[in-house]
Amino acid sequence: MPTPAGHDATQRGQPEAWVATAEETEAVARLLVEFRDWHGRDWPPADAFRESVERLIRHPDADFLLAGTGAGAPPAAVAQVRYRHSIWTAGDDCWIEDLFVTERVRGHGLGEAVAELAVSRARARGCRRVELDVNERNAPALTLYERLGFQVSHKPPGGRDVLMRLPLD
Repeated sequence: MPTPAGHDATQRGQPEAWVATAEETEAVARLLVEFRDWHGRDWPPADAFRESVERLIRHPDADFLLAGTGAGAPPAAVAQVRYRHSIWTAGDDCWIEDLFVTERVRGHGLGEAVAELAVSRARARGCRRVELDVNERNAPALTLYERLGFQVSHKPPGGRDVLMRLPLD
């Protein structure tokens, strides 16, 4: 859904989410760079984001989702969604990552629209579960995800799952 030229970005309607097309690579990369900046980082550089989006936007196991504040509004929210086969579910899983809403439109339902679209697409693909990570201090995001039915993961023999990372650079 390309944005019409000269469209007033302040016009607000019902949030609308869609799957980004290759023609929207710039918009996706711009929002992801804004997310990087929001985290107080300056790396990777903006051109690396664009190259990564170009690489993944046509990949069958990746989606970039966008949302705007109404029909024809420019994108102001983004999510990267990945699909993978899981031995533990005997089917595909969906991982929502990098869900970000531009600060000026937070609280207008764009995050919810993007998350609901991700769940809907996962269901349509036959995924058995949808996972994501969220900072425990991000109360608005936690509230949203819980309202949508997400739960903190607990696996036998008990305890919470912990996201762990090993940088290889």
